[in-house]
Amino acid sequence: MWNKAIELSSKSHPGPVVHISDNPMDEGKLLIGFESGTVVLWDLKSKKADYRYTHDEAIHSVAWHHEGKQFICSHSDGTLTIWNVKSPTKPFQTITPHGKQLKDGKKPEPCKPILKVEYKTTRAGEPFIILSGGLSYDTVGRRPCLTVMHGKSTAVLEMDYSIVDFLTLCETPYPNDFQEPYAVVVLLEKDLVLIDLAQNGYPIFENPYPLTIHESPVTCCEYFADCPVDLIPALYSVGARQKRQGYSKKEWPISGGNWGVITQSYSEIIITGHADGSIKFWDASAITLQVLYKLKTAKVFEKSRNKDDRPNTDIVDEDPYAIQIISWCPESRMLCIAGVSAHVIIYRFSKQEVTTEVIPMLEVRLLYEINDIETPDGEQVPPVPTPGTGSNPQSIVPQSHPSTSSSSSDGLRDNVPCLKVKNSPLKQSPGYQIELVIQLVWVSGEPPQQITSLAINSAYGLVVFGNCNGIAMVDYLQKTVLLNLGTIELYGSNDPYRREPRSPRKTRQPSGGLCDINEGMVVPEDRCKSPTSVKTKSRKFSKMVTNDIAKMSRKLSLPTELKPDLDVKDNSFSRSRSSSVTSIDKESREAISALHFCETFTRKADTSPSPCLWVGTTLGTVLVIVLNLPPGGEQRLLQPVIVSPSGTILRLKGAILRMAFLDTTGSLVPPAHETWREHHEDKDEKEKAKKRRPVSVSPSSSQEISENQYAVICSEKQAKVISLPSQNCIYKQNITETSFVLRGDIVSLSNSICLACFCANGHIMTFSLPSLRPLLDVYYLPLTNMRIARTFCFTDNGQALYLVSPTEIQRLTYSQETCENLQEMLGELFTLVETPEAPNRGFFKGLFGGGAQSLDREELFGESASGKASRSLAQHIPGPGGIEGVKGAASGVVGELARARLALDERGQKLGELEEKTAAMLYSADSFSKHAHEMMLKYKDKKWYQF
Repeated sequence: MWNKAIELSSKSHPGPVVHISDNPMDEGKLLIGFESGTVVLWDLKSKKADYRYTHDEAIHSVAWHHEGKQFICSHSDGTLTIWNVKSPTKPFQTITPHGKQLKDGKKPEPCKPILKVEYKTTRAGEPFIILSGGLSYDTVGRRPCLTVMHGKSTAVLEMDYSIVDFLTLCETPYPNDFQEPYAVVVLLEKDLVLIDLAQNGYPIFENPYPLTIHESPVTCCEYFADCPVDLIPALYSVGARQKRQGYSKKEWPISGGNWGVITQSYSEIIITGHADGSIKFWDASAITLQVLYKLKTAKVFEKSRNKDDRPNTDIVDEDPYAIQIISWCPESRMLCIAGVSAHVIIYRFSKQEVTTEVIPMLEVRLLYEINDIETPDGEQVPPVPTPGTGSNPQSIVPQSHPSTSSSSSDGLRDNVPCLKVKNSPLKQSPGYQIELVIQLVWVSGEPPQQITSLAINSAYGLVVFGNCNGIAMVDYLQKTVLLNLGTIELYGSNDPYRREPRSPRKTRQPSGGLCDINEGMVVPEDRCKSPTSVKTKSRKFSKMVTNDIAKMSRKLSLPTELKPDLDVKDNSFSRSRSSSVTSIDKESREAISALHFCETFTRKADTSPSPCLWVGTTLGTVLVIVLNLPPGGEQRLLQPVIVSPSGTILRLKGAILRMAFLDTTGSLVPPAHETWREHHEDKDEKEKAKKRRPVSVSPSSSQEISENQYAVICSEKQAKVISLPSQNCIYKQNITETSFVLRGDIVSLSNSICLACFCANGHIMTFSLPSLRPLLDVYYLPLTNMRIARTFCFTDNGQALYLVSPTEIQRLTYSQETCENLQEMLGELFTLVETPEAPNRGFFKGLFGGGAQSLDREELFGESASGKASRSLAQHIPGPGGIEGVKGAASGVVGELARARLALDERGQKLGELEEKTAAMLYSADSFSKHAHEMMLKYKDKKWYQF
């Protein structure tokens, strides 16, 4: 008990025990450190204290010298005290590692507490004293530090995160010999760092394990299985060049465990987009996770040094570069991202380093307008800033405006993007290099709405994106805008919805109508603006979405019963990506929610497939846009791409999430793509490539298929399979009535194709294609926060993943084959090793009592010395060891629990009876005590002869 450990004269409690260890030279001596500053050396054999050491300052940790004659304590005032075991009166030495030494001999100023200290010796030189904390109080804002003291040198190593604990690795496994430290393992709040003590400057070891997935919060995630075989080596080779310099030359010193048997023959890649604008590619093959390559998208933009320099065009207060959507073509290695500031960046993969003098840039003015003026044909007049489409590309004026003015005539911000692209030359390392930057601009004081869907096609050289205002298509080879339409204009005269026109601004008094378009006059700019009320609401919506993206690590809760129509003000839901959440804006806004390039039948009368774009909206409409592409080679760069609506309109219930196409055999028809080739080649190599490379077309057209195809369309409520070109719905499946689908993907599994869906009510469902028969319906995980909704995705071969926390990726499988092989794939965390033998004691050490003193624990703690143990203590019963024993024991746990439940009632009755008996015994003992006391008083004064 604590009262036996402290001095008899001390009346106060010594506080919690902060340290306990045995003397390295004598296992029978136990060193106990109390928080109050008291340290006791306890003799286990004699059961008494040998020495007591007291100090004024509180103790945080204690460490032994390997000879067992000294120990060191760390204190709350930033000091270290070294004590001789046999001199308990005062410390042998007091050190303040970070305290300023005063000239007049006074004590140095107090510092922050030293939370932990370790004392390690070397045979050839000075000992190492390693500690965490202890900095002076005037170092405000300094990062957490680990201090290494070796002889007269003191090295302060700054850490990125708070230090949880550290441990020194030593070459000698025995505590009673020179330890020879060679590394320090530092566990941080969000990382694990190993420091090399053997090299000058104490460099860190390169960590082979990915611990930085949350280096910046993950805002979106994509999962690709069965990638091209040369893709992972290519990403690894360019990623290896990004590694930091200054790592230790030695290999990672921690070993142990065994890898599992890799039964999968295909490679898997995870792409994560982060709040700081970075993108990371991970090798996720089998059950490993290894970072391959990191891309920083923010380096293309000018960064404001402080808040005062930040332009007023930002629609996000923090994390303006956060990634929202990722579109990637593994075959061509083309990458396209959409960011939270309404920007799109297209990247091309290259193994050569280039310097881009001028970054290619386009600015797109995407409007959403409803006019109440009708033409004689009954068609709505498109707004003047956004011309309508036609069969001639010249009629589609590219909405690319230079940022010449930041405000319109009435002082409102206009034609200004949210971010400023660098105008200086940009050096681009091997890997992903910028092909084109596209930004949406402010329109008449209204900020650009965030992008809700994105798609890129390498064979066509096109990228398309949309938001709640409309859709834009860009030819990234010719760097021109091909299509820029409001969502309503996609319908033309076939608009099935009744939309209310938007009134002019209340601050203006219109004169009685818009000017006559036929007179050739320009519509006044203020007539095309949204009213103040709608504009204000739009701004609130943008802020809510961007704050949700920027603070992804915060959990956002949802009501238990999720309705398909969620109000913006009442919920944290936002359409921040194409397939994450349901329709939220039930005004006149209709957002683009899904985009898919394909080569299929665009109209009922078509006899052969042709390139086209299928567009899905949040109101459940699917529209088809025809693409007329010029021939390949140089003609592709000279002749324009002609874009025209086909007039085809399909309807589903709920927002469109995913579209795909099947051939007559039920096989998936992938979008057309190019195979990757090095873009920066010599002219001779380019000519050779052109001669040997055919024009990139999709597999369907190359086989000259004139038969039917099947379009698979999945919305938040239902799925349909539509026969093409007849456009007849041949199969239909209502996926959910009370909830809605968060993510739907058309994936391949066991040589067949199926539709996989994840609902907000937690169900994972799969349907056969094209028949849409239910194959699986499992309750897995209810939607509890936006992180799950934003990061959940399916991929081929029955795999799926999502971010279960800000720091962890959760993978799951719905494939029976993977489930059967899972135990073999799992690795072993530990490797069994034999216990090393204790070192032999020398003759003279044994003769003169030197060396370590072993302790017979059976003699000390056995029944002969201590008596029998209390029945309340657990008894160790040896059983089958190892993992196999644990597995065998685990198999009977369920049965044991069932039997335990059956015995609970009987056990409760017995406990009640025991309690009654105990109370009766207590009463009997009390009465016996009274009778004994009375008997003692009665015979107290009687002599022996009076009895």
